[in-house]
Amino acid sequence: MSGLQSSRSFRWFAVMFASLGLACSATSYASSRSETPEALNKIYRQAVASPVRTEVDRRADANRKPLEFLQFSGVRPGMHVLDVSAGGGYTTQLLALAVGSKGTVWAQGPEIGQALQTRLSMHPQSNIKPVARPFEDPVPINAPKLDLITLIMNYHDIAYMPVDREKMNRHLFDALKRGGHLVILDHSAKPGSGISVAKTLHRIDEKVVLDEERKAGFKLEKEGYFMKNPADPRDQAFFNMTIPTDKFALRFVKP
Repeated sequence: MSGLQSSRSFRWFAVMFASLGLACSATSYASSRSETPEALNKIYRQAVASPVRTEVDRRADANRKPLEFLQFSGVRPGMHVLDVSAGGGYTTQLLALAVGSKGTVWAQGPEIGQALQTRLSMHPQSNIKPVARPFEDPVPINAPKLDLITLIMNYHDIAYMPVDREKMNRHLFDALKRGGHLVILDHSAKPGSGISVAKTLHRIDEKVVLDEERKAGFKLEKEGYFMKNPADPRDQAFFNMTIPTDKFALRFVKP
C-alpha cells in the first residue's frame, strides 16, 4: 500500500472510529476524570432513573438513598469497580449505570445468587461481571487494578462468618490503585458492642470497621451522614424496624 493510500485509510478509520464514539456516547457515558460535580450529578440522576432498575429497587430507594450513595462513592465513568457481597445486585446495577460502557463492575459473592441472575437476564448489562469468589479472597483473578471497591450493608454478615477479615481487607487494599477508594455502609450497632450483635441484630459497631480497615493500611477520607437516624435505638434487627436504621458510611482511600 502506498503512503497516500495508507494516509487515506488511516483518515477513513479515524473518521469511522470518531463516528462510532459519538454514536456510543448517545447511550453511554464517556470515560473522563475531569467531570464537573454538575456533570457527575447528572450521570447519577440518570442512573437512579434508569428504566432497567426494578420496581423493588425503587421502593427500596427511600431507605437506601441511591443518589446520595453514588455521590459519596465518587464513582465515575470508565472506572473498574468491585462490589463485594453483591447479593441481588441493587448496588451493582447502580454502579454499572454510572461507570457506563467504558467501565466494569464485578459483582462478587461466594456464589452467584438467583436474584442477580434474574436481574441480568431481564436487562443484560455487558459491563457487569458476576464472579464467585470467597470473601477471604474476593478479588477477581486477572482483574486490573481497581478504582473503587464497595461493601454495602454486609460487613456485619461477614463478621459472624468463619472469614479471616484481616486477610480479606489485605486483598482489598492490594487490589486498589493508589488513590483508589473503599466504601463501606452498614447498620450501626451501639458503641462498644463490637461484633457481638452482628448475627442477632445484623448490625456492627462502626469502630470495628474503622479499626480493621486502618490496620489494613487504609486512611479514612470521609464520613457520610446521609443515612444517619438518631431516632434508631439500635436494639433491633433492621428487618424488624418500622423506621429506617441508623447507618454509617465510610470512605477510605489507599495512600
